[in-house]
Amino acid sequence: MNETPQTPGKHKPWTKGRFSREKRLGLWNEPGIRTGPWFWATLTLSSITIVSVVFLVWELIEDHFFRNLNYRTLHYLYITRGIVSSLLLAFWAAWYVLRERRASEQQLHESREHYRGLLEASPGAVALYDGDLVILEWNAAAERLYGFTKTEALGHTLATVPPDKEPELQTFLDQVRGGHAVLDMETKRIHKDGSSLDVQLSLLPFHGTSEQRSFLEVTNDIRERVRLRQALLQLEKLTTMGQMAAGTAHHLNTPLASMLLRVQMLRSSAKGTAAAELEQLENNIQFCQQFVRRLLDFSRRPQPVKQPEPLGGTLESVVSFLSPQIHRKRTRLTVDLAATDGDKVLADRSQIEALFIILLSNSLDAVSLDGSIAVRSCRRGMEWMEIEIADDGCGIDPADMPRVFQPFFSTKPVGKGTGLGLALASNILQEHGGSMRIESKPQQGTKVLIELPVWREETQSR
Repeated sequence: MNETPQTPGKHKPWTKGRFSREKRLGLWNEPGIRTGPWFWATLTLSSITIVSVVFLVWELIEDHFFRNLNYRTLHYLYITRGIVSSLLLAFWAAWYVLRERRASEQQLHESREHYRGLLEASPGAVALYDGDLVILEWNAAAERLYGFTKTEALGHTLATVPPDKEPELQTFLDQVRGGHAVLDMETKRIHKDGSSLDVQLSLLPFHGTSEQRSFLEVTNDIRERVRLRQALLQLEKLTTMGQMAAGTAHHLNTPLASMLLRVQMLRSSAKGTAAAELEQLENNIQFCQQFVRRLLDFSRRPQPVKQPEPLGGTLESVVSFLSPQIHRKRTRLTVDLAATDGDKVLADRSQIEALFIILLSNSLDAVSLDGSIAVRSCRRGMEWMEIEIADDGCGIDPADMPRVFQPFFSTKPVGKGTGLGLALASNILQEHGGSMRIESKPQQGTKVLIELPVWREETQSR
């Protein structure tokens, strides 16, 4: 053939090696190019017809023009008739066979291009390999998923299987050899750069024209599905832990109230040093009660009720709630809201408390022992107030900054963060008409800037 078919989307010549591979896979079946009974029957009948017509025409010419010729001349005429018949028959057969072959080649070319188009358009990564895992076919989705180009993959051993998954693949191959397809199995594969991929795999037998058995592997990227599943499991665990914490706090309320009552009774009759120590014990029990009460408040899910709220009282409540962590890390916490003293925001108190708990907890996790956190406020015109929470902690890597508001993204060690905090904080601010931005440098601390609309009574009355 003079044509050079192109692989869809790649514009590479269809080389001899690839042509041979197509034949080997049964995609080019040369013996079946219109060589069936009808082909031979048509060729034979047309040849007989041509020979009959030539002989008939020759007989008519001889009868009208060469009736009185001698035997020698007639002999040469007969020889000439045979030569002419043979030449006509040869030209006819050659033309007919070439015409049929061109038509067959065109059909095969279109069929091959159709197959290539389907293969390249497949959303799944398709890899065809033999029993020795030598790759025979590799589509565009496989290039995108694994990073190996078709040139790098074809003719080479499958390089996407992690070493610990090789026994599993051999088990799958044995299962397919036994006549049982492997469908929708979750497993691991590796990218060209060495990173791990969660994939869903199907492995099927592929029968070409040769006796060599091949295997068709189709994989789909399920990393997002696995990540969401793990996140849901983590969320379910957190929900269960929250319910357990609420139940524990509820059961602690009664003994704490009883202890407080007994200490108060003892302090009323005690004197001197004992009275002072009992007063300290009473304060500690009241702190525990306040902590348990706050835990119960945060475990409930009341209907949001927005009303004018001063941020000073809200922050005081949050600091009281987080005081155990603050004292444990010996953190220096300063709160200066003088710039917005007396200003209020229209907000649901429990949600605003949750917002500041999330942000201050993140700062506490980021700072080291004896670190510092500063909360300051300022006005942005008449309509907005800005709250700044700055710490001198470990900071955030620039590569992670675009993802900090994504649900379930966390840079904290396993077991210390869920990745839901900043996403929840951002949603709370959106519900209250505010916004948030983060400025951070590794090892230089983080600054969170919150903007909230100022509540004005005359605006509310209108």
